[in-house]
Amino acid sequence: MAPKHASLSASPERDDDEVATTSEQVSTLPEEVWSAMLDVLNYVYDFRGEDNHDPSKIFHRKVNKRLLPDYYDIIKEPIALSTIKSKVNAKEYLTFQDFVRDFALVPHNAFVYNLPDSGAYQDALVIKQLLEEQLKKLVDAQTITETDGQLPYLGEIPAADEQAVDDEDEDEEEEDDDDDEPDEELGDEPPKKRGRGRPRKSSIIKREAAAAKEEKNDDPETRKKRGRPPKVLTPTEHRIQTVLKGIRKPKNDDGQALIANFERLPDKTVMPEYFQEIKNPVAYDVLKRKYKRKKYPTLDHFMRDVDLMFENAKQYNTDESEIYKDAVRLQAEAHRLADEVKARPDTEYVGDEGRIPMPEGILHNGELYKTGDWVFIQNANDLTKPIPTQIYRTYQDAQGGKWLNVCWYYRPEQTVHRFDKHFFEGEISKTGQYRDHRIDEIVGRCFIMFVTRYFKGRPASIAPGTEVFVCESRYNEEKHTFNKIKTWASCLPDEVRDKDYAMEQFPTPRRMKKYPSPITYLLKDEQKETDDLPKPEWGADNAPPKIGAVHRRPKDPKTANMTNQQSPVRPSSSQRQSYPGVLPQQYQQQAGSPGSALQTRPYQPQQQYTANASLQSQQSRPSQPQQIQPQPGSIPSNPYLRADASSYRGPAPPEVYVLPDAANYSIPVEIRGLFQRDEADRVLFFTVPPSYSEDETPKALHPFKDAAGRAVDSGNTKLGHSARYLAAKSRRAAELAKKKADYEREQEAQDNLDHKRKADETKSTFAEIDRLKRRAVDKLSDMLQDGLTQEIKSMHGQDWEDEVNRRLQSVQRSNANANSKALEMEKIQRERIARAQINFGMTGIRFEEAQQ
Repeated sequence: MAPKHASLSASPERDDDEVATTSEQVSTLPEEVWSAMLDVLNYVYDFRGEDNHDPSKIFHRKVNKRLLPDYYDIIKEPIALSTIKSKVNAKEYLTFQDFVRDFALVPHNAFVYNLPDSGAYQDALVIKQLLEEQLKKLVDAQTITETDGQLPYLGEIPAADEQAVDDEDEDEEEEDDDDDEPDEELGDEPPKKRGRGRPRKSSIIKREAAAAKEEKNDDPETRKKRGRPPKVLTPTEHRIQTVLKGIRKPKNDDGQALIANFERLPDKTVMPEYFQEIKNPVAYDVLKRKYKRKKYPTLDHFMRDVDLMFENAKQYNTDESEIYKDAVRLQAEAHRLADEVKARPDTEYVGDEGRIPMPEGILHNGELYKTGDWVFIQNANDLTKPIPTQIYRTYQDAQGGKWLNVCWYYRPEQTVHRFDKHFFEGEISKTGQYRDHRIDEIVGRCFIMFVTRYFKGRPASIAPGTEVFVCESRYNEEKHTFNKIKTWASCLPDEVRDKDYAMEQFPTPRRMKKYPSPITYLLKDEQKETDDLPKPEWGADNAPPKIGAVHRRPKDPKTANMTNQQSPVRPSSSQRQSYPGVLPQQYQQQAGSPGSALQTRPYQPQQQYTANASLQSQQSRPSQPQQIQPQPGSIPSNPYLRADASSYRGPAPPEVYVLPDAANYSIPVEIRGLFQRDEADRVLFFTVPPSYSEDETPKALHPFKDAAGRAVDSGNTKLGHSARYLAAKSRRAAELAKKKADYEREQEAQDNLDHKRKADETKSTFAEIDRLKRRAVDKLSDMLQDGLTQEIKSMHGQDWEDEVNRRLQSVQRSNANANSKALEMEKIQRERIARAQINFGMTGIRFEEAQQ
């Protein structure tokens, strides 16, 4: 049964003091008819059913639109009893039929929106019956005509067995384990959320129209594909699915599915005796989970669990019980279905699109890619940033092409988020994008770890140099929100949910730090909290956005605690943090490259205004932060940007801040006079202490001013760093230098180990190659010798040994002759060289003659 909403109405309410707009026409109905309307209303209000239940209660007032926002999209003429009562009191109805139509809308809207077994639907049936009874009494009393007493036709009620395809609330459904979710292909009922679960004809028509529009629209926003990976089933999986779906259909006399008693195992705390008697308990949800995780290699393996489930029920329950009888009937039905699907050839289970599953994976370029692998897919919008994905399906199309279906993960710069959102280094977010890609679009392997394991170590099975990402949240592309993942297994394909990977643990867990968004620089000064959500910039069809967007909209209360901002060390001051910083106009920076952030400054602070002076100001000025409101130019309390490795570079962060005017002028004049100020006499706050060399001469301070604004001699006191600050700064620098040296030593040692390991692997590989070559030569020699021996045997019969000896002697004689000839030729060559010596004596022999 669907839960009954005690405090919600199937119709929108209307406040009692909310009266409809008065019609220009004046009603001519007699007073007797108005009294009859009130009698019908009061009768419905006063009616009580069994247990003093009031069926009209949930129709008194409207439902909170924030709780049921889709109600007003589905119900085109929302109405409540309070609306009818107001119109009757104001005598707005021109005819009695108008009153009947409004009253009939109350149950009709409930029928359209709610499930038949929901509380609102059942109460609406009672309201309709009461209305018909009262109208019949009025007709019998001749207060109204028979025509006036008939309920009008208000439209078709959607059939209860139609399947809903509504977009669910992703914040809720995505955190559920998919094993527990209803499977439409298995005949499961859709989730009954918010008191309803049936589809509405209006919403179905709207979806069909939207789908038709999407086919014709080239807007990138309409090209987004969402949902689940495609079903690519083997013939065995098709047969198992048919049986699972078939045993859900039988129902009892009350219309309830017989499988309901077998859906889940009983609670161990409630029925411990069941688990003492039944040693191998099995329920329908266990069958479904094992099917989805590819645990059944054949239909027979599946049927063993089916028989076990029903045999357990028959063993535990008596022969006369309903559960025993249901088990007998369902077991027979399961075997009938199994015999039926076994008789069909595999060719009948090929999908309409000709997809042939490849559950063992796809071999490409010497690499085997299978379900659950993390891979990079080519990004048509930015070749330098391939898409991190996980493989969900591997299949072959009708033309023999190899395909993957993968789930995309977005980088921070590809999402839409608040300008002050922070991300881990290497963080990506899971999306609802399940896309098909050709196998040749893979550009390499990667790995994605859940945030709870990322800081502990790295997978042991990945190759050196594999890029490892961290994932903490899902990204909702429709609402542009981030929802923390509660269970990592729910983000993985069914086939690998119960598999784990070995890890190489870090000596000590690493500290994880979040950094500002890499696209904060996209924030514009004119953006406000009331603006609509910006859209990302799309490019190629089958690729993520080219770049996302940032906004100032208020934080979502459900995700506000997700932002873990890391701010640099600064003087502690509660007063300073109470006021939002405002950047003075004369110090606003233009967008520039991060490389110039430390060289180009819009304003050079006076050297003598140190952190100590700022701290003194913050401690001495009066503060009432709760009375001061942010000014329009407010910026985040932590505006520091981190140089990101991505290609989207932000401008240099602002370095100078001022307080809102109300806060600034609450500081006494003599205190403000101690610090650097702008032309509007606002105290300047800097993000870092001033740095200057000893040979620089600090500029003079602004003079003190009294209450009248007259300059007062301050003695030109020169402010400087305290010894404590300088000592802490020196210690910090030494610590950083030591950490850097330690890191470099560790890195060098690791590099040496990697180099040695690679050298050893190379040496071992070459040695193995040489060994295999020698084995191959020996094998070839043996094969040639055996072949020659067999040939001689076939030609000479029993005299083959004599023939072998004869040939060996012939070969030996040939070798001896060859050796003697070689020795003779060598001797002749030496003699020729000796005769070729040139004689420059008196004989005048030429070189050519000596050679002759």
